[in-house]
Amino acid sequence: MKRSLMLLTVITFVTWIGSRMTAVALPLVALAETGEAWTTGLVGGFAGLPLLTVAWWGRGLRDRLTSGRALAVVTAVNAVGLAVVPVAALAGRVDAVALCLSGLVTGSAGALLGPAQRALVADFADGYAAGGGRSGPARWLAWQDLAHRVSMIFAPPLGAWLVVAVGTGPLLWCETAAIAVAAVVMLAVPAAARRSGPVPGRAERVPVRTVLRSRPQVAAGVVMGGIGGVCWFGFTLGLAVLGVEHDRPGALIAAGMSGYGTASVIASLLVPLVIDRLPRMAMQVACWIGLGVAFVLLPVVAPNPLGVAAVAALGGAMAPWGIAALNALISEQTTGAARRTAFTVETVLHSGGASLGLLVGGALIGWAGPGPVMVATGVLQVLAAIGGAAWAWRVRAAREAGLAMAA
Repeated sequence: MKRSLMLLTVITFVTWIGSRMTAVALPLVALAETGEAWTTGLVGGFAGLPLLTVAWWGRGLRDRLTSGRALAVVTAVNAVGLAVVPVAALAGRVDAVALCLSGLVTGSAGALLGPAQRALVADFADGYAAGGGRSGPARWLAWQDLAHRVSMIFAPPLGAWLVVAVGTGPLLWCETAAIAVAAVVMLAVPAAARRSGPVPGRAERVPVRTVLRSRPQVAAGVVMGGIGGVCWFGFTLGLAVLGVEHDRPGALIAAGMSGYGTASVIASLLVPLVIDRLPRMAMQVACWIGLGVAFVLLPVVAPNPLGVAAVAALGGAMAPWGIAALNALISEQTTGAARRTAFTVETVLHSGGASLGLLVGGALIGWAGPGPVMVATGVLQVLAAIGGAAWAWRVRAAREAGLAMAA
């Protein structure tokens, strides 16, 4: 069990590194091959479409992703999608069609892989803890989140350096090869459940509505995360525009991202050590309130880069705790198909919400200005945390009261 858990963590770390470096290289390939700036966002934009709809088209697939072999197939599809652009470049045909196709294929694979990897880690961790292991699902998922955040820090600058050192084409081929190797290694991961049983049938699949209605704390957590994703543009776009307004183009967003990223990695190192002893719902509420307060304070401390970095670090230090608490809740309150459904909803609402926020955020900032929008997004996160927690606790109290009366 422990070997499989460590292998999954390493594989996901490698695939995350590849995706971060690809995000640097692909826009440059698109610009160099087409000469049109509008094509640079096609891969990322089309990759978001499968994510927003995966709860619909992925229903029959996510319940089958319960083994390393199944994940290896999806990882291989991801490698094929990544190879579309360098293959098209060899043929001299990098155009909008190739870029959109690459985005759709990699986006579809990514939309399935993320929730499936977390669910499989939780499945293995359940077995590991049941066999006497000291680390349960909450701790192993926290280690996985740490790997994710570490890749966010060093992979983009590494990708930028490699673009200069070896060029975009060789870099994309190397990333494709690395993902393909990860798919092969994934074959060594066994199934965590239903080792000899059938694939879940249609009647066994758990609808999203059923999962969320029966678990109010999970429902409140994923809604908080979704609202946090929608509000994320207030941090990224808000700081970028605020820097321009203060004649510091690039300085404030760089300071904010550096402070946020560094603090989040440091916090992620601590989370696995204490996650099993902390209250889940209270952690989520504190996280989103702290992040919201940071958004409110950012325009106050601007244009001082040190002040921006310090306030952003406050938000970065909060984020890993909330994510770890939600992952812990899902792993503790669900199993099997319900677990995969819950992790899919978490991914769709948070990452899909971030895409939606970026889509409309520029227009909102242009209309109201960066400062007021950053304050509004911060207040919205605070209200979502308080309201979500109050609703979850009220529903839980009402159910407990009903059970007590029935007894």
